[in-house]
Amino acid sequence: MTAAALPRFLERFAKVYGNIGKTESIISTAAAHHRLLWIHPFMDGNGRVARLMSHAMMLDVLDTGAVWSVARGLARNAGEYKSLLANCDLPRRNDLDGRGTLSEEALAEFTRFFLGICIDQVNFMESLVQPDRLRTRIAMWAEEEIRLGFLPPKSGSILEAVLYRGELPRGDADTVVGTGERQARRIVSALIEKEVLVSESSRAPLRLAFPAVLASRWMPGLFPDKPA
Repeated sequence: MTAAALPRFLERFAKVYGNIGKTESIISTAAAHHRLLWIHPFMDGNGRVARLMSHAMMLDVLDTGAVWSVARGLARNAGEYKSLLANCDLPRRNDLDGRGTLSEEALAEFTRFFLGICIDQVNFMESLVQPDRLRTRIAMWAEEEIRLGFLPPKSGSILEAVLYRGELPRGDADTVVGTGERQARRIVSALIEKEVLVSESSRAPLRLAFPAVLASRWMPGLFPDKPA
């Protein structure tokens, strides 16, 4: 393919994958993933773009809130992912292998693998964010930080309240910890400094944050060892 042909291929790509139903969008994400890589519109970074695009497509059609990402699953299964993806570049094997230039059987096999990865990641994140398990991991971290003198006592009570309520009005902090307002402010400030609590302003409610530095403690296994 020449560079001059790119606009035509991308226009066709957008036409095929940009206006289909919900179920078709889910199934066709795998095909779009390969086809974009086959078009190869960039000098470098096509794989990263394709994985970002697939994540965005699933985010749009399923409204997942980015809780899970197929890119993580592909990174954890890099060998099989790259092998099946390469097979999609093979020419049609026979008259029963689709109607186009490329192998439809290979694309179907990659699609099954891709959707299986999506289901696996949904299940993984569902288990990871089970309230009781997540609470235990966060509480253990808070207790350790308090014991080492990195957080004030009762910091865990604030984190637990935010975890179960979703957000905590600043004025409720002293009630949660059962201390005076001044001590409650000290605890909140320490948690914000640790970047485990965030707030849009000094008066806005407190919300839980998940800093990357704590991923291995709060969300073990979230990041794969080796990126694809």
